Amino acid sequence: MAKISLSEKIGYALGDAAAGGITWKVMSIAFPLFFTNVFGLTIADTATLMLLARMFDVVTDPLMGALADRTQSRWGTYRPWMIFGAVPLGLIFALLLYTPDLGITGKRIWAYSLYILMMVVYTAVNVPYGSLLGVMTDDDNQKNQFSSFRMVGAYAMGFVTLLSFPYLQRFVGGTPQHQYAVLGAFFGILATAGTLACGLLTKERIKIIRAEKFSLKPFADLFRNKPWIVLTLIGIGMNFFNGFRYAVAGYMFEYCLHGDVTVNGLIINYTVFMTFGELTCMIFGAFSPSFTKWVGNKRKAFFVALIGCLFSSIAYFFIPMDADYIFLMVAVVILTSMGIGIFSPLLWSMYADVADYATEHNGTSSTGLIFSSGTMAQKFGTAISGSLVALLLGLAGFASGTTATGETIITITNLPAVRTMIWALFSLFPAIITLIMLVLLYIYPLRK
Repeated sequence: MAKISLSEKIGYALGDAAAGGITWKVMSIAFPLFFTNVFGLTIADTATLMLLARMFDVVTDPLMGALADRTQSRWGTYRPWMIFGAVPLGLIFALLLYTPDLGITGKRIWAYSLYILMMVVYTAVNVPYGSLLGVMTDDDNQKNQFSSFRMVGAYAMGFVTLLSFPYLQRFVGGTPQHQYAVLGAFFGILATAGTLACGLLTKERIKIIRAEKFSLKPFADLFRNKPWIVLTLIGIGMNFFNGFRYAVAGYMFEYCLHGDVTVNGLIINYTVFMTFGELTCMIFGAFSPSFTKWVGNKRKAFFVALIGCLFSSIAYFFIPMDADYIFLMVAVVILTSMGIGIFSPLLWSMYADVADYATEHNGTSSTGLIFSSGTMAQKFGTAISGSLVALLLGLAGFASGTTATGETIITITNLPAVRTMIWALFSLFPAIITLIMLVLLYIYPLRK
């Protein structure tokens, strides 16, 4: 194998900086609160929107994986999807953060249509992006390094995005609707640039073994592939874990801590709060390959990281709901993020192992299809967790909607129950998911 340059690794990192650090991060953290408190959807509409749009991807992601595997062009197999999908990704993302003056029905149509379209475009870019890891190198150590660069890129850009968000809002000024619209355009441009740079800077070195004609056999083979089944369930669990925390963070600051917390001039709102975790994930994501070597294999490293997340998540529930304890909350979030930073790169590196396993056992490559399941797990886990957050908050006594004049209204019938539910969704629910992931990891058969 030719020596892989640093610029190519940075280029690969820019792909997830755009997708994971900008578009997906904002969609996971800001969208739930944006839709209910700024855009004006009801809590039921928000739950349904996030569920239906992303459940749609459970079907489109594997199809996209199969389509990507069969792509042949002058730019390669997977890279053209990023090169030509970069502009649609940024444009649709920007339109999603724009609040049109269309009335209740018009807003609902706007949100549903664009959100579903966003998921389709995200799939068309991100599934080939993940699949690139399987064709850039066949060296296991290099795969771990690429995966680590990917996670560092995602978390570094996530850190910048979330930390700058409240300051950019103040700089833009005007109504919340105006602020989100301007920031949507700004971050949409950045997402386009990062995606395009990734497609242009990376190389496909390994020629994949294609089936002679399209067949449903690769789909059937997946369900006879035990490592794929177990790893996909772990991936879904990982995104449940992150999904609960990201989706409820905005509500936690609004209703448990009574708004933004200012300490010595530093504005700590829900996006800034999560940046402490993003920075930690970035640092420990870079440390993940070395930690994996020290522990012995990916499975053991993943297991240790999950144990840390389990105990820190439980500990968070017992912190008082008081802004005076903000730095204790930050400390526990940092502890949790140490584990997330270690196991996040491992998941994608393990998908590369599963793709190699599938090629050895089936005779043809299904790299795109295998990696599409990682994106599918991401969307499935985030969809269900985001919808559950909205549903459970509604059951606890939270309601939102739009008046006939377009004004957003919030009604809370049982504030103590809503606050307790928010706190548990950020701590106890992720802890339960961690326990399930530990069981799945125990039965995962590959020991690389």
